Amino acid sequence: MPSLISPEVLDRVSAAKAAVLAETELFHRFFGSAESKWKRDGTRVTAVDIAISENIFRTLSARFADDQFFSEELIDSGVPIPVTSRFSWILDPIDGTNNYASGIAHCAIALALLERGVPVYGVIYDLSRRTLIHGGKGLGLYDGDRVAAVKDAPPSLQSLIGFHSPSDKSYGSHVVGVAAHFKLRGLGSSTLHLAYVAVGILDGTVDHNVKVWDIAAAVPLVEEGGGQMSYLNGPVFPLAQFDLRMGRIFYAAGAPRMVSRLEEILGSC
Repeated sequence: MPSLISPEVLDRVSAAKAAVLAETELFHRFFGSAESKWKRDGTRVTAVDIAISENIFRTLSARFADDQFFSEELIDSGVPIPVTSRFSWILDPIDGTNNYASGIAHCAIALALLERGVPVYGVIYDLSRRTLIHGGKGLGLYDGDRVAAVKDAPPSLQSLIGFHSPSDKSYGSHVVGVAAHFKLRGLGSSTLHLAYVAVGILDGTVDHNVKVWDIAAAVPLVEEGGGQMSYLNGPVFPLAQFDLRMGRIFYAAGAPRMVSRLEEILGSC
């Protein structure tokens, strides 16, 4: 690994990969059978979400007691938490919980390491492919054992774009606009859409529905893989506070020329 990367970051990267891999047996064991309930915000949660969140943060906090730990499954106090530590972590213990509880394999554990509010490394376990995707600035990008990169093919009618139906139906024209130019794929996991862009499986992605825990682990993967994030309703990072009630993020991602084309299409809708 490059010598310019600090030992503090390298220690956390190693610990992050080990902590996520330690939860994969539990993740697979209850796939399709975990009981679930619906939260106040309309999202689904299972006991496995809670257990993975608690297990990973217990392991990491024992080594990095001065870090801050944020999870989608924190108890909602209704009050945003300022990000004050040099290092913080954002975890989505199961991105795609609705898929997971229903026995649909597109779901993932997604853990992000942030330094001064900026994602610097991501670790994502893709249940559907039984693959650990991980990487970050200056540290490479890996899809399992394969060195990966963002696909930089010219935008075309054959390009595959990750796209979920917007929860805010005022964006409905975007569905028509993007579908007129590309092939759409909706997997039910925003984390995997973005991770698949990073490793060259998808050509790009557009999402209107996500919150910071859905994308934090995949952002450094896209950037290290040569891709670009375009936040279309305001900047997200550096993260100043963690807020379970934050508004939804609207973004496009892909290779630079794909992002330019997506911005053009969305802007004309």
